[in-house]
Amino acid sequence: MTVCEYRPGLEGIPAAESAISHVDGHKGILEYRGIKIEELAEKSNFLETTYLLIWGKLPTKPELEAFEHEIRYHRRIKYRIVDMMKCFPESGHPMDALQASAAALGLFYSRRDLHNPAYIRAAVVRLMAKIPTMVAAFQLMRNGNEPVRPRDDLGYSANFLYMLNEREPDPLSARIMDICLILHAEHTMNASTFSARVTASTLTDPYAVIASAVGTLGGPLHGGANEEVIEMLEEIGSVENVRPYLEDCLQRKSKIMGFGHRVYKVKDPRATILQGLAEQLFDKFGMDKYYEIAVELERAVEEKLAHKGIYPNVDFYSGLLYRKMGIPTDLFTPIFAIARVAGWLAHWKEQLEENRIYRPTQVYTGYHESHYIPMDQRYS
Repeated sequence: MTVCEYRPGLEGIPAAESAISHVDGHKGILEYRGIKIEELAEKSNFLETTYLLIWGKLPTKPELEAFEHEIRYHRRIKYRIVDMMKCFPESGHPMDALQASAAALGLFYSRRDLHNPAYIRAAVVRLMAKIPTMVAAFQLMRNGNEPVRPRDDLGYSANFLYMLNEREPDPLSARIMDICLILHAEHTMNASTFSARVTASTLTDPYAVIASAVGTLGGPLHGGANEEVIEMLEEIGSVENVRPYLEDCLQRKSKIMGFGHRVYKVKDPRATILQGLAEQLFDKFGMDKYYEIAVELERAVEEKLAHKGIYPNVDFYSGLLYRKMGIPTDLFTPIFAIARVAGWLAHWKEQLEENRIYRPTQVYTGYHESHYIPMDQRYS
């Protein structure tokens, strides 16, 4: 077997064959099962897109209605999981609460009947239905309130916003949230998806697969970046301070949050859609002063760094949208997770179809033929 060249972070090295999504980073194209993200954002909804990702085709009307009905039926979470979540520290990050709660689902539903299509569908339904409920429940409980029961008469995104605020959301806000979930649902072999596929390859249960992916998504170089974008915009403080801030970052060679992507060398197509959604929301509910800072920062970064292929990514505008909806900053990444569960489950299902456990090699850089040194002969 030929030993391949070592590349940090496995950059550019294929880890799987997949028919789920495709990215052309030079043309700014993202497709789910061959359908461009712009078309799905305009015409689809999140659960229909979820069906497309997991089962490989757009559902018929009866298929979609059946899927939506199953999701509604399984939104509630068992009281023992609620009791467990009440014991979580109020200061804990919601991503940590979500990872623990997702893993706990395996205690109730894990039979590991991975060759049974009925088991696979049931796991998909439970995870898609219950993850938003757990995110909303922890948000209320950490503030001393009882969780809000889901409403069967509301759509997926509208119900999530209702459970967060115990108030039926404005239709525009619900639709924008639904599009945000579509945009975040899948993105080829990113870090959390790779984590999900590695875990799935061991043939463990899907709840452990999702828990591992949630843990990976929580890092600031992955899903957590949208929180840091808001912190950066607040630190800049004004449009006038954008260019001095950028010059300081460039001198210090520090990362500009929300910019640059391992794959995209042009503006992330999701960022373009999110920016348009932000403007719709601001037109109806009032401008956010940080949006003007963001636009000026994008302009300045393009002038300085476009030649390096550094443009806004999906994290740059998403936080401004969630902020305008009144969502706390530390819930931005859990909302990312709610969406990405669809993609993770699609990869879990695909991994099972022709599974082989992941076992990469390494480049050893340590010593050889060392000897054990007795304790009385060791010196610092």
